[in-house]
Amino acid sequence: MIIVTGGAGFIGSALVWKLNAEGIHDIVIVDRLGTSSKWKNLVNLRYEDYLHKDEFLSLVHRNAVPFEVDALVHMGACSSTTERDADFLWANNFAYTRALAKWSLLHSVRFLYASSAATYGDGALGFSDDHEKIAGLKPINMYGYSKQLFDLWVLREKLEDTMAGIKFFNVFGPNEYHKGDMASVIFKAYHQILETAKVRLFKSHLPDYADGGQMRDFVYVKDCVDVLWWLLQNRQVNGIFNLGTGQARTWNDLIAAVFAAMGRERNIEYIDMPESLRGQYQYFTQADMGKLQTARCPVAFSSLEDSVRDYVVNYLQKTDPHLGR
Repeated sequence: MIIVTGGAGFIGSALVWKLNAEGIHDIVIVDRLGTSSKWKNLVNLRYEDYLHKDEFLSLVHRNAVPFEVDALVHMGACSSTTERDADFLWANNFAYTRALAKWSLLHSVRFLYASSAATYGDGALGFSDDHEKIAGLKPINMYGYSKQLFDLWVLREKLEDTMAGIKFFNVFGPNEYHKGDMASVIFKAYHQILETAKVRLFKSHLPDYADGGQMRDFVYVKDCVDVLWWLLQNRQVNGIFNLGTGQARTWNDLIAAVFAAMGRERNIEYIDMPESLRGQYQYFTQADMGKLQTARCPVAFSSLEDSVRDYVVNYLQKTDPHLGR
């Protein structure tokens, strides 16, 4: 049995789709559906059971999980970079993850967990996933710090050889529609183009970057779940790994790819960045992918243009945009 927390969410449901494609249906999904529309991500997927995240944590604390578990993939967390309730993030993103990690170690269960590129803060210290450099990182929001806390706990407890953590960069793709403000710019741009025939991007407030020239490491969710699948198959590969393409691209490149995929002329309007975001804004992110390459991960990442085209043409423009349809 494989347990996927956050299994109705963006990356979690994509992983379940990947597992289904590999013929695996012995899956338990852990999540909190509430009144959100992310339940729709589950409709086309095959799995054995669903547990509310609080019920699952209770079972873990009581050592009463009623399944023979081979692997636990922990993708469940608050992913909002603007969340301001630090106590909530501490409990939900750090303490919850720690409890699952301890349970997994106790039962010799393969444990994969989601960290984040938000741990790198403003990028002044680079984007190396070298374990020796992690302690020096300074996240610039509480979300990033909540992820950093668990990475630090893993290293402090000397557990980096027993589990795999993934620092996701800018992930985009099908099944993210429910994320609201945290959905990718590709998703937002597609709908802006339909409604207004243009896309609005933030102006640059640094002289080294042109408007729309700010850069991110954009990575397709299908490539991400290929890496997670490889890690599930290779239990000997452990540590904290970056997961991006290793190639930063500009927002202008990204939006040009969306317009091209839609068969429309590029039309971008640049607007001032809100003052509240300027101190937390990353102008450049690019994953150092050397460690994953050294581990001989065979996944070849799609180009930005190919990924955007697949997302737009095969999902956003379809009546049923979900994976597994």
